[in-house]
Amino acid sequence: MNPELHTTCRMLDMSIGNLDLKRLPTSVQGGFPSPAEDFLFTPINLATRIAPRPVSTFVMRVRGDSMKDAGIPDGCLISVDRSVHPKHGDIVVAAIDGEFTVKQLSIREGKYALKPANDNYPTFELKEGQVLEIWGVVMASVTELHRP
Repeated sequence: MNPELHTTCRMLDMSIGNLDLKRLPTSVQGGFPSPAEDFLFTPINLATRIAPRPVSTFVMRVRGDSMKDAGIPDGCLISVDRSVHPKHGDIVVAAIDGEFTVKQLSIREGKYALKPANDNYPTFELKEGQVLEIWGVVMASVTELHRP
């Protein structure tokens, strides 16, 4: 497969565990700070958000920038659930002729295409004789901003 057409994924051995974190019932301003609010803490379990079905969920590291505009930058982790039935518009991990890629699935008139989320890459349309396997649906992406 042409390396310019896809973002590669590498399987990782990672445990999310049963981690309950405190969640603030507010959003964070990306521009100027918002006025102070009362901080009421409600728990959020990241494991259930990232891997709601742990038995069928795998974590992969993304290499490449073809999905950066969908919040999946180079080097981030994605959780991929193999039990979810893929539908039009889902971001999926697919194997094309045995090579993994992550793209948005397009299904139109019975034809499958894989769309990047970066204008520098073309849409991949399956050619006669090529084998496409939708390996799983991407449930979440995690970008590590600070590594100890």
